[in-house]
Amino acid sequence: MAAAGASVVGYDRMKEVKEFDDSKMGVKGLSDSGITTIPRFFLHSPETLSEIKSSPSQIEIPVIDLANVGSNSHRFKIVEQIREAAKTWGFFQVINHGVQVSVLDDTISAIKAFHEQPIEVKAKHYVREEGRGVMYASNNDLFRAEAACWHDSLQVWMSPGPPEVEEIPKICRKEVVEWDKQSKKVADTVMELLSLGLGLEAGKFRDLTFSDSRAFVGHIYPYCPQADLTMGITSHTDPGIITVLLQNQIQGLQVKHGNHWVDVKPVPGGLIINVGDFLEIVSNGKYKSVQHRVLANASMESRISIVVFFNLAKWRESGKYGPLPELLTQEKPALYRDFTVEEFHQNFYSKGLDSKSFIEKIKLLTRPVAGISSNPSHEKTVTAKFNCLRSTSSLRTFSSANETSSPKPSKESLELAYAEVESVFEEHSLEQPCELSYP
Repeated sequence: MAAAGASVVGYDRMKEVKEFDDSKMGVKGLSDSGITTIPRFFLHSPETLSEIKSSPSQIEIPVIDLANVGSNSHRFKIVEQIREAAKTWGFFQVINHGVQVSVLDDTISAIKAFHEQPIEVKAKHYVREEGRGVMYASNNDLFRAEAACWHDSLQVWMSPGPPEVEEIPKICRKEVVEWDKQSKKVADTVMELLSLGLGLEAGKFRDLTFSDSRAFVGHIYPYCPQADLTMGITSHTDPGIITVLLQNQIQGLQVKHGNHWVDVKPVPGGLIINVGDFLEIVSNGKYKSVQHRVLANASMESRISIVVFFNLAKWRESGKYGPLPELLTQEKPALYRDFTVEEFHQNFYSKGLDSKSFIEKIKLLTRPVAGISSNPSHEKTVTAKFNCLRSTSSLRTFSSANETSSPKPSKESLELAYAEVESVFEEHSLEQPCELSYP
């Protein structure tokens, strides 16, 4: 099989992609049509497909019982469990979270009903205007990704600036509005516990408006006749604070844990919570945003998942974001540089989903690199060089140990600085620096 995105004689990939998008049928329409061979632009590279393996059955993400979370004796134990799960897994399931099972079931049924409507009914919601309002489409990154994935999505931006209720499809309107309320309650509780786990006040994340920007996304992963040749969703991290996920009993979600892809098995009545990039940054790396993906569905029954992304609404008046100051000390300095929301959005929307997290682009080198020199000023200079290479927005020259600002360095000086740092990392078998990019 040719690698995704490869040039094939007589094959106009963009033409096929546009024809598919213009049809507004989505992958559900393809699946219902009875095809036995998926379109070529859904084929993923051998490198991506070679990693599709089942995890050892005994490994599972933590399941945390929120019953009696209001009592002091139980609360302390739950805080410890959530802190450990967010630190070591970045994913966990919660049960006894206060939402009735009937609400969960009704939400899943409503989203399934929307996606199972005739194409001409769903088509009036089919748009590609990301960021606000109501949007139904197949693959948000269809025109940016190297290969398409086997899912369709209904997206509703609930806050800030929610759509008029009448804009939400009638077949799932009541359930979408109700699930937004219920998922926010669960998220507020979880964020209180995560805040306490960092030694902060329970209401810290609430005060920082961490639940005031929310996006509801209802995915369908219909039957795929060649599930071994494509993906449901490729490996990625979530950009926000936390994500609350509700799914039916059809498996497919996998989480990267160490060297394994771990299957997330549906737990009756359970909700999946995962740490997003923003939370890893503001926690200064204490909580981890981890890679996860969804396999293409080989079951004749569709997989349904409902995701609510909790993003950053506003925080600092300067418009720059980074680790919480109260978590930083001289012994534990910032692991990430400050950045703007505009920079983050530009990174997210300029490409398809991939395994290169935004976090990797803003990491700072804070520890001395052994063996460089016993001279502190030399260590500081090399550290400055490395951190400048991490930065994508404010590169500086590297000649001064004091890291003074100056005009953007030339490509040649960047290459020289990068080569020096890279050689040190190779010599000591340390993790390699990020790829070199020029201003």
